[in-house]
Amino acid sequence: MSIGRRALRLGARLAVAGLLLGWIFHSIFVNEARQAAHQHRLLAADGQLVRWETLSRFAQWRYGWSYGPPALWASLRSIDSGLLALSFGLMGSTLVLGVVRWRMALAVQGLHLSFSRALEISLVAHFFNSFLLGTAGGDLLKAYYAARETHHKKTEAVVTVVVDRLMGLWSMLLFAGLMIGPNWRLFEKPGLRAPTALLSLMLLLASGFLLVAFRGGVSRAWPAARQWLRRLPKGAYLERSLDSCRQFGRHPTFLIRVLGLSMLINVAVVLQFWVVARGLGLEVSWLALGLIVPMIVCVAALPITPSGLGVRENLFVYALAAPALGVDATPALSLSLLGYAGSLFWSLVGGVVYLTLRQRHHLAEADLEAQAETDQTPNSGQPELQQVELTTADPDDSSGIRHRPA
Repeated sequence: MSIGRRALRLGARLAVAGLLLGWIFHSIFVNEARQAAHQHRLLAADGQLVRWETLSRFAQWRYGWSYGPPALWASLRSIDSGLLALSFGLMGSTLVLGVVRWRMALAVQGLHLSFSRALEISLVAHFFNSFLLGTAGGDLLKAYYAARETHHKKTEAVVTVVVDRLMGLWSMLLFAGLMIGPNWRLFEKPGLRAPTALLSLMLLLASGFLLVAFRGGVSRAWPAARQWLRRLPKGAYLERSLDSCRQFGRHPTFLIRVLGLSMLINVAVVLQFWVVARGLGLEVSWLALGLIVPMIVCVAALPITPSGLGVRENLFVYALAAPALGVDATPALSLSLLGYAGSLFWSLVGGVVYLTLRQRHHLAEADLEAQAETDQTPNSGQPELQQVELTTADPDDSSGIRHRPA
């Protein structure tokens, strides 16, 4: 895909995110001003009480954008700082546990990456998720780094990143599905029925996809499937990726261990938002958030807007302000924004890791590539010597290698 088309797609997604954010902020601000007017708290410039019904649509919008932002800021500032810090810690724990899960997938493929290096790659990918590529886009960078770390099994390394993401998504959908039963009273009133139906459909599709990827069976029902796959562009790569996925299906203990760890991650994610809700003084049960949070996270992971911006905020307000829960729109929006703040904090940590460790790892990779090139040099009577010079003269050259004959 050309750079122009990629820029156009990114611009379109940013535009959608801007429209969604603008819509939810506008709706909440106007609603805040309307409630203040009905409660005789909204004053005009001359000190007189504002009669909302007598205002024009434009005047209502103007009062909304003058009254709403301070009300939202007051809601954000009302959170307990200790609970906010705890929520940041819970978000960090999900990243650490995610590294453990990814290393499990690497081990199945016979790949071994140190915990520290896997953590560095995951933090950098999280940084790109939040600021550049979108919720799942940072996985592309993660796959790139994983392939560079494992030169002999690049395809398998990329597959581990995809499988790790799919297992995390499927386990979160399953977690939300299991929480439908304890929250059955929430469906007595409208508001959550449609999102739950979408959740059930996503769970069904994800389960079917993983079953086919791990266990196979398509080629048995359709013998020509493999030949058709080989004729596709990059068919050999796709076939090798499919064979790598089969390795996970041959390790039932892997699936059990990963599912258990993923459920622990899901609990930490829900706890993060529950702690933020408690810090804001919201009376929302952990059971209710156990259904709502995973559902919103999974929908926001769809490549609609960068990092799910706008989608996540609209869904939190829609779900929490439903009649079954009755949370005001402004605190619901604050919950979404402060929950996302924890993710942004660790994204900034990932950005620092990327900037400080990038040059060091490029030099290490240059040394390994130079050594590999020396080992592959043919011997003829006397060994041919090469001097490898590492340089940082050209910052755009990631290898940093110049060869000079001895």
